[in-house]
Amino acid sequence: MSNMVILGSQWGDEGKGKFVDIFTDSFDVVVRYQGGHNAGHTVIIGDAKYVLHLIPSGILRPGKLCVIGNGLVVDPVALVAEIDLLRGQGVEVDDRLFISDRAHLILPFHRVIEKIDETARAGQAIGTTLRGIGPAYGDKYFRCGVRAGALRDDARLRRECAEYQALKARLMGAELRPAEPAAEWTAFFAACARLRDYVADTSALLEECLATDRRILFEGAQGTMLDVDHGTYPFVTSSSAVAAGAAAGAGVPPHRLGQIVGVMKAYTTRVGAGPFPTELHGETGAELRHRGGEYGASTGRPRRCGWLDLFQMRYAHRVNGFHSLLITKLDVLDAFPEIRVCIGYNLDGQPLDSVPYSVADLQRVEPVWHVMPGWRSKTAGMNRFEDLPPKARAYLDFIQEYLGVEIGMVSTGPERGETMIMPGAAEIVTALGRPAL
Repeated sequence: MSNMVILGSQWGDEGKGKFVDIFTDSFDVVVRYQGGHNAGHTVIIGDAKYVLHLIPSGILRPGKLCVIGNGLVVDPVALVAEIDLLRGQGVEVDDRLFISDRAHLILPFHRVIEKIDETARAGQAIGTTLRGIGPAYGDKYFRCGVRAGALRDDARLRRECAEYQALKARLMGAELRPAEPAAEWTAFFAACARLRDYVADTSALLEECLATDRRILFEGAQGTMLDVDHGTYPFVTSSSAVAAGAAAGAGVPPHRLGQIVGVMKAYTTRVGAGPFPTELHGETGAELRHRGGEYGASTGRPRRCGWLDLFQMRYAHRVNGFHSLLITKLDVLDAFPEIRVCIGYNLDGQPLDSVPYSVADLQRVEPVWHVMPGWRSKTAGMNRFEDLPPKARAYLDFIQEYLGVEIGMVSTGPERGETMIMPGAAEIVTALGRPAL
C-alpha cells in the first residue's frame, strides 16, 4: 500500500473532508499542501460536527500526525481560533500538529488590500473570501513575505513585519497604502506567540516518516478548476490545487506521492464568480442547493448548482491522472425524474476537444447533454452497492465508462457509515487495504 493524494476534481466543496477522515484510519500522517483558511472541510461523527479550515481532517483520528505544509498561507489568528475550537470539542492537538517553517503568514495588511482590490474590480470581482489569501501568495512570489519560521523568535518576527510594512510603503506610497488597525496587529502577535511550538521543518519530518514506512495522506483544498494554472483563471484560488502541487507544497519527492484520488459530487457546484457551463438558474438549481445543503463551510455563501459536467471531469483527469474517484451526495439526486449529464461543449456551433483556456469562451459554450432517467427512490444512508436502485447504478456506470476511471467509493450521506465501496474497485482497495467505514 502506498501514500495517497486526495483532492477536489471540480470547483471545490466536493466533500473531501469526509473521505480524508475515513481514510486516515489507514494512514499515519495527514498533510495539507496548499490553500489557506478559505477552505472548509466538514466532518460529521455521530452527533458532532467539525468544520476545519487549516488543520488537516486527520486531526479527528487520535494519534495521527497532521502537517500544515509549506504550500499554505497561514493566518495565525484564524489557526489559533481553530485550535481552541477543536480543544473545546475534546480533540487533542498538541504534539500532533506541525506547521512548516516555510509556510507564509497572512498579515493584517493582506485582508485590507484584498478588500480594496475586490471593491475596485466592481462587476469583475473574483468573489474571494476576503481573508487575505491572494495578497499573501502574491507577496510570497514577490519575495517579500514573512514565513512561519520567524514565529520561533518574537524579535525577528516583529523586525520582518516592520521591514515588510516599510517595503510596502515605499512601493505603494503613503497615499495609496491602506492602514491596518493597531488592534489587528496586537491580536496577530499574540496568536503568533501561541503557535511558536508548532513550527517545524516539516519536510524533514516527512522524510523521516517515509524512511520508516509510515504512510502519508496528502490532502488538497479547493478543487482542480480553481487551480491557479489549470483552473478558470482569473476566477481561481492563488495556489496549486492539482495533484502535482502536493510534492512542492509538502516538500516531498514527486515519486513518493502514491495514488491520486479525486473527489467529485454527483452533480456540480461552484462558489464565487466565474464561468459555470452547467449551472441551473431555476427551480431545479434551487432544489439541488436545498437538498444538498449547498452553503459554504467557511463563509456560509450559497453555492451555485448545476448538473454533472463530465466534460470538465475529463479535463480534471487529464491534469491529475486519477487512479480512482470518490463520489459524494448521490442521494441528493433521489428526487429528480430526469438527470442530465454534460458530455461535451459546443462553441459557435462547433464541438470542442477540451475545456477552453479563455474564460470568455467558457462563458459562451453550450453543453452537450446526455439525458438519463432518475431513480425517484431513496438512496440516503445506503452503504451497499447492490441495494442501490438500478437507475442509480446505471448513473454510476455511465460516469465510469465515460471517464475511463474506476469509482472507488460512493457517499450517500454525511456520516462515516453512509459510504460504500464499489464492486471491482481494485485501485482504492489496494491503496487503502480495508477502510474503516
